[in-house]
Amino acid sequence: MRTFYSALFYLLIPFILVRLIWRSIKAPAYRYRWGERFAFYNRKFAQNVIWFHAVSVGEVESLFPLVKLIQQQHPDVKLLITTTTPTGSARIKAVMQESVEHVYLPYDIPCAVSRFMQCFKPRVAVIMETEIWPNLYACCGSNQVPLYIINARLSEKSASGYQRIPALVFPALAQVKLIATQTQDDARRFVAIGANTETVRTLGNIKFDVEVTNAIIDQGLQLKINLFTGRFVWLIASTHKDEEAIFLEIYKEIKPKIPELLLVIVPRHPERFGEVKKLCEQYQLAVVARSSGEACHQHVDVYLADTMGELKMLYAASDVAFVGGSMVPVGGHNILEAAAVGTPVLFGPYMMNFKDIAQGVLRQDAAIQCQTKNEIVTAIADLYADTAYRQSLAEKGKAFVRQNQGAITRIFDILDQDI
Repeated sequence: MRTFYSALFYLLIPFILVRLIWRSIKAPAYRYRWGERFAFYNRKFAQNVIWFHAVSVGEVESLFPLVKLIQQQHPDVKLLITTTTPTGSARIKAVMQESVEHVYLPYDIPCAVSRFMQCFKPRVAVIMETEIWPNLYACCGSNQVPLYIINARLSEKSASGYQRIPALVFPALAQVKLIATQTQDDARRFVAIGANTETVRTLGNIKFDVEVTNAIIDQGLQLKINLFTGRFVWLIASTHKDEEAIFLEIYKEIKPKIPELLLVIVPRHPERFGEVKKLCEQYQLAVVARSSGEACHQHVDVYLADTMGELKMLYAASDVAFVGGSMVPVGGHNILEAAAVGTPVLFGPYMMNFKDIAQGVLRQDAAIQCQTKNEIVTAIADLYADTAYRQSLAEKGKAFVRQNQGAITRIFDILDQDI
């Protein structure tokens, strides 16, 4: 079965490259470093590395605290982090700089996987969340590389898909030393698709171990003093196409009732920064882009955060935050960063990707879920009018995060056996 899978993957390569070209129209970074996607490298890298793979920005951000802990405990160990997207790559370079090796993960074709393994000779392989690649896993097995899946999650839909290809999934999962799941439901689903029950353990979600330093909080508070003085700041984080329009309409509706309201928008994908700015202008709203360095005067309606890596700081500068990807059927994004910073959190109806977190935070009345635009209008009005309500929501959010921390320590203790 894996032979057929590999042959099919080879046949699909021209279409994959066309897709990269198509994506590069809006995100030029996709035009570059194609060699890495086939494990062709133009320089030598460290070998005998501890290798981590995180698909994109969200997984990369969650991984940083664990990587830094390993660096503290094992300063001589060489680390490699692979990603799939340019945005994830950019975050690794910005945060870790030269302290780790970094390349894109090669495509799951035997020749590329083999070159990758020969180049880096990983001592340990650690895959974030749910990335099951049959050839890559087989290569780890044949090279006797201990393979871990950490912060593992598996939706019912994904589990159903994997169950249709047991001839590929069963042998792949047989190579895994440990699957550290976020929840018991995730553990159950991994077993259902073929994982050995003895290799599956529920260790919690490392996203709860989010790093929020005093420096980040101070930077956010200073930003509010310098740029947002006298404004009630409503931040919309990680927005997607068709989502910004919803909030721009709401803004125009409630602005007369809250004259000092300022909307801060942080699009999820950097290639959409220009598109979102034009959309704001179409709504006849005064917009200032953060990258422009222009002053955010009292007549500005929208502050467009067209930079990367500043979301936690922007949360700290905000009075209320709405986490996007949840008003359109994307599945939601991580609400824990906003909660950890101490900003009251709202989100929409589509939270499939963070179902357990959403349910948990709502049980503790530590966030607000809004099903409709009218519910958003009501929630913002209530939070604006009641400072004590905002403070209570923020404190409950921080408590929710604290109560669920510790997964990184538990995972590190297990990985440490092979480091």
